Amino acid sequence: MLDLSRLRALHAVSVHGSVAGAAAALGYTPSAVSQQIAKLERETRTTLLERRGRGVALTEEAWHLADTARELLAIVERAETTLEERRGQPGGLLAVAAFASAARGLLPGVLAELARRHPGLDVRLTEVDPHLSVDLVARGVTDLAVAHDWDVAPLPAPDGVEQALIGHDRCDLVVPEGHPFTRRAAVRRADLGGQRWVCQPPGRVCHDWLVRTLRTAGFEPDVAHVAEENHTIVALVAAGLGVAVVPRLGTGPLPPGAVAVPLEPGPVRRLYALWRTGAARRPAITEAVRTLRDHWAAQADTAQADAAQADAAQADAAREGPVPGPRPGDPGRVLGGGGTGPQ
Repeated sequence: MLDLSRLRALHAVSVHGSVAGAAAALGYTPSAVSQQIAKLERETRTTLLERRGRGVALTEEAWHLADTARELLAIVERAETTLEERRGQPGGLLAVAAFASAARGLLPGVLAELARRHPGLDVRLTEVDPHLSVDLVARGVTDLAVAHDWDVAPLPAPDGVEQALIGHDRCDLVVPEGHPFTRRAAVRRADLGGQRWVCQPPGRVCHDWLVRTLRTAGFEPDVAHVAEENHTIVALVAAGLGVAVVPRLGTGPLPPGAVAVPLEPGPVRRLYALWRTGAARRPAITEAVRTLRDHWAAQADTAQADAAQADAAQADAAREGPVPGPRPGDPGRVLGGGGTGPQ
């Protein structure tokens, strides 16, 4: 009889393309995954992995077995969902994937609350690019994903995957201190021409939004610097090397030398939770989605209160004399963790 845990290891290798990737997703060491595959080869008397350069590749027989493993794991998931639903309490393992700024700015509080409220629930978080996380959910590697999209690139949910809106994350134009835009209450998209930009790499949603937006306004973007992380992007802007559009979630207070100015109309990215249809009734899924929404709403309330306080401070300062614009680190204009909450 084939061992389910070994089939799970083979399935993970087929999804992630390597033993190391499968090990990271399953929470094992690469050696443990290799041992599971070796035992499965002995059980089936079939070669499942072949050496290809420094990596491995699945044989044709392994691909067929991996497809069967996916079907079996789906059956097991439905059985586990039914049992958990009958117990009425979230429990078991919940694998969560989230993009970087959500993993930094939203998930820590969510995971802490789930651990406190539901000791029987074992939540494991993996930071994953948003364009990969949906496929991981569909393939059964991840139970729940937190992903985002922009108006120029809606997030498609494939068959068998459901999604729920968590909230909206506003983005700001971040410019160096002393930039002419800092003397404005807001900047129109039509005024963005002639700027040097700091942006994420091509293929990322943020990059695609920038290119499409500027071209629609009649400008060809001059992308001078490319960086993966928002913190790196902000640091480059603070050094006077360009301007950037940066989401508020997970960015935190701006460093000295960087100022956030609102764009009009303001870009907004939508945050979603995604899960497989077969697990929709699982209490762990419903509780995790509820907690995500609650924490997002709480962060939004805090951000709005900070913005109101900052606006009042600016109004007081304006009565005493002219104010050149938003100040570095001003909580009403810096990028915090909350955005504007569900709309």
